[in-house]
Amino acid sequence: MPQTQTIRVLLIDDHAVVRSGLRMLVESRPGFEVAGEAANRAEALAIAEREQPDVILLDLDMNNDNGLNFLPQLLAVAKRARVLILTGMRAPDAYSQAMRLGASGLLLKEKAIDVLIKAIEKVHAGEVWFDRSTIGNVLTEISRAGGIRSIGAMTEMSRDPRAAEIATLTEREREVSALIGEGLKNRQIASRLFISETTVRHHLTSVFDKLGVSDRLELIIYTYRHGLAKPPC
Repeated sequence: MPQTQTIRVLLIDDHAVVRSGLRMLVESRPGFEVAGEAANRAEALAIAEREQPDVILLDLDMNNDNGLNFLPQLLAVAKRARVLILTGMRAPDAYSQAMRLGASGLLLKEKAIDVLIKAIEKVHAGEVWFDRSTIGNVLTEISRAGGIRSIGAMTEMSRDPRAAEIATLTEREREVSALIGEGLKNRQIASRLFISETTVRHHLTSVFDKLGVSDRLELIIYTYRHGLAKPPC
């Protein structure tokens, strides 16, 4: 995908060899730059605040610390950054927690280099990089707490304080929102609705403004909370 600006990436991992490898991979691609490296929480927060990276690659298992423990702090000091968890841990609960804490994506270290680069590009562009099972686990928890209504539950929607803003959506914007809730990317949505990707982006900009959400992850959660899409089974 063509780059119109340099994507500045902060690498946070306690293994120097891993950071060195990631640096070589990231900097070998046009349009990418490593904004810094950190081996622990203190370094990570200091560099994130000073450098203001676009994307942060964050490991979960950091010596005696866990990257999730300071993820909210990272997002607070690096105001425009999006966090992509890059981990070797297979821990679904941690994945769900990362999503709830504001990570824009999660990728296992075993994935191919091209997948990593694509994930960085996608989260930088405002999309999310979670598999459907991770999103499904989070939404199941919300559902158990009574936060998700089934589609067609009009009596519930009528009591929903968000009903007024939902009513401002056009039919097409509702369709786009529902497909986002299914986990589809812009190109897939465009193909499904027989419209251009540019038109999809225009609809999403309008939806974000009307619903008061800032990115695709928030919109996904919103669609399930307010009955615009069905939670994955």
